[in-house]
Amino acid sequence: MNASELIQLSPVMPVIVVHDAETAVDLARALVAGGIRTLEITLRSAAALDAIAAIQAQVPNAVVGVGTVRTPGQLEAAVHAGARFGISPGLTESLARTARDAGIPFLPGVSTASEAMRAAELGFQVQKLFPAEAVGGVALLKALHGPLPDLTFCPTGGIHAGNAAQYLALPNVGCVGGSWLTPAAAIKSRQWDAITVLARQASALSAG
Repeated sequence: MNASELIQLSPVMPVIVVHDAETAVDLARALVAGGIRTLEITLRSAAALDAIAAIQAQVPNAVVGVGTVRTPGQLEAAVHAGARFGISPGLTESLARTARDAGIPFLPGVSTASEAMRAAELGFQVQKLFPAEAVGGVALLKALHGPLPDLTFCPTGGIHAGNAAQYLALPNVGCVGGSWLTPAAAIKSRQWDAITVLARQASALSAG
């Protein structure tokens, strides 16, 4: 699987913060039941790597990856835990080398035309626009499509149920990332059916 194939699996890639691996498995099952297969587990909690390993082992229909990757060591640890793709908020030369060596899809974060060009030069044609809404959102993506028609983006940051369709209608957007599918209150109270409903609604969206 390459990055282009990855972003075609689900129109929305949930950005997930988990605090224990057992909850992560139940959450992953709820999302998959709603048709969302690509799951980004962010390195924003101490349980992230254990959660990736547990989902990889126990939820076969999920494609679990790691997000908020900032260093080569973090990416290597996540791949060892079972991550099948990686996503970063930005890109450094050392992280680019490690990502290429890892042999998994990797979406580097970019926020300007220059950063997008540099990431493409380093081998990444599929990128994460971040933080999407803060740096120009739909208008920026429309502007980038003309000079950079060969690049595809997964905009993340400020995306929600109310504006996701606007992003997905763009020709250079393959999927969007967002946290609205996994509300903290629903996870805490284990409202898995409610999360499945949100996932089903998101999976009904389609990319342009």
